[in-house]
Amino acid sequence: QVQLVESGGGLVQAGGSLRLSCAASGSIFSIKAMGWYRQAPGKQREVVAAITSGGSTNYADSVKGRFTVSRDNAKNTTYLEMNSLKPEDTGVYYCNALGYKLVVWGQGTQVTVSS
Repeated sequence: QVQLVESGGGLVQAGGSLRLSCAASGSIFSIKAMGWYRQAPGKQREVVAAITSGGSTNYADSVKGRFTVSRDNAKNTTYLEMNSLKPEDTGVYYCNALGYKLVVWGQGTQVTVSS
């Protein structure tokens, strides 16, 4: 079993920054990749960024150059640093853990970017 707890969301003005955290606990050895997703009102959940256990990263085109995904293995925590935020970045952000027969979601954290 793996549990994920997100934190760090909030309200920020356009152009501002936020850092989201996702703390993992439980059978963390089974995690092969961590991802960040977001869901805007009335829209489907979409992937924002991902990082593998080997450290490889991928980003959605809409956030490349603005968002950075990283992890601290000592703290079992994955981060999403978000800079130059835009109103269209508004949504509930979820972290996700993937592994062998493992798909776990966090509870989500709200990010609101005002114009």
